[in-house]
Formats: sequence, C-alpha cells, structure tokens
Amino acid sequence: MEGVVLGFATIATVIAVGALIAHLGVVDLGAQQVLSRIAFFVASPALLLTTVAEADVHDVLSRSLIATVVGVAVVVVVYWVVASWRWRRSRGERVIGALASSYVNAGNLGLPVAAYVLGDAALVAPTLLLQLLLLQPLALALLDADVRGRRPRVGDFLLRPFTNPLTIGTLLGLLLSITGWRLPTIVADPVELIGAMAVPGMLLAYGIALRLGPGFGGGVPAGELTLTSILKLALQPVVAWATALAIGLDGHALLAVVVCSSLPTAQNIFVHATRYDRSPTLARDTILVTTVGAVPLITLVVWLLG
Repeated sequence: MEGVVLGFATIATVIAVGALIAHLGVVDLGAQQVLSRIAFFVASPALLLTTVAEADVHDVLSRSLIATVVGVAVVVVVYWVVASWRWRRSRGERVIGALASSYVNAGNLGLPVAAYVLGDAALVAPTLLLQLLLLQPLALALLDADVRGRRPRVGDFLLRPFTNPLTIGTLLGLLLSITGWRLPTIVADPVELIGAMAVPGMLLAYGIALRLGPGFGGGVPAGELTLTSILKLALQPVVAWATALAIGLDGHALLAVVVCSSLPTAQNIFVHATRYDRSPTLARDTILVTTVGAVPLITLVVWLLG
C-alpha cells in the first residue's frame, strides 16, 4: 500500500502549496488561469508525447480494455441522461460532468499505484491509452464545438481533435511508440523538461482555485456533485469488475482492472473545465471528493481481490 499512500501524499502536498501561496498573497486567481493555460497548451502536450512514446501500445488491445470501456461508457451515459433531465446542463457542461464522473487519474497517480500496488506500471496502459487516444480527443471536439456555439459536425471529430495541442502530443507519442523511433537528445531533453511542468502546474493551479475560487460546492447543486462522486467511486469500479468477471478475467488481471477504475478523477479535467469555462467548480470539487475517497476505496479493493 506504500504506492497508494505515497501517490496521494505527493498530490496533496503540491495542492497544499498552491493553496498556501494563494493564501499568503504571493499569487492571485489570475495565476491559476495562467498555470492552467501553460499546462494545457505547452506542458501537458509535452508530457503526453513522452508518456505515450514509452508505453506499449499493444497493451491497449488486451481484454482488460473491454472491462475498462464498459465501465466508462455506463457512467457517461448515466450522468449524461440525469444531467440533461434534472439540471438542464448545456452540452459543454455535460461533457465536463461526464469526464469528472469517469476520467481517472491514470497518469501522475495511476502509474505509481500500478507500479507499487500492482507490481507493474504497464497494467495502467489500457486505461491511459483509452483516455488519451479516444476519450480526450472526443471530449475536446465536443467542447470546441460548444464554445463556438454550434452543433458538432463530423469534421469536428475527424479534424478538430488534431488541431488540439493535447491530441497532437498524444499522436506524436503514438507514432514514436509504433515506429520505435526516439527523439534526438537535443530535442528530447527540452521536451521532457517542459513536460515535467504539467503535473505540478495542474496541482498548483488546483490549490489556488481551492483557496481563492468559490467555496466548496459553490454554485454546484449538491445532488450533482453527489452524482459525479458516486458514479466515479462506486458505479465505475463495480461495472468494470462485473464486466471483467463476465469476460473471464481473474486474479491479478481482475485486480488491475478494478484498481484502475477506482482511481480518482484526473486533475486535467479541471484544466479543461477552466480552459473552456464549463463547470470548473463541479470539476474541482469532484476531484477533491474522489481523491479523498479513493484512498480507502483502493485499499478495500486490494484487500478483497488482492
């Protein structure tokens, strides 16, 4: 369990630093916007390029992917239907809410948890690649169309994702992974250095928003925050577990699927919500609730299935 504790403690510490410098007046709320934009347009694409380049793309074709996909799909559909009917959310707001309910922290938390708890960092690869290569480009295409005030077109899904810096970074990393090519050191070193800014930049921005933004739950119906948190912490792991059993997964493979589905909402969902100005408070608060709740949840999963 050292990996779980270490991963969560690291995240909490950096978020706390962001909140502290905001409290001391070192930065204002504008700094959160700047950090979020740097993370979105510069650092995260560099991080995605290096992360995907080092991943084994063949892992995405494993049976574990089926259980992961079903867990995500069920949660997204449930949130989309309820948010449309109960709170009349716009398309962009529903996209952020659906991501908050299903998009797990497979990068800066999933990798260390997979390495220390599951014994193999590659076990998070199906979840990581599914999110980077399918969920994120699809969500960004929908958000781009929503910001432009029109219905998404076929071209949005085919072309617009490839103009997004996050998708470009992911696709370049995928190309390197498939071909086995490596960037020259003179290029790779600056890219890795810039990519290293992504996670701390996201976490610092999140801490600043916690301190200077609306109070917890401010402007967000309690029922909606409860829904996104329950979908993420309860329904997604249960559906993934049931699906994994149905397709014959057991032992360590079953444990890996459920642990990865139990990870909390990723911090970059808050970056997307801020970038497109769609439900940033819901994203922020869901991340907080699920990050706290994931610690006992993953501990319980490892105890039951490990």
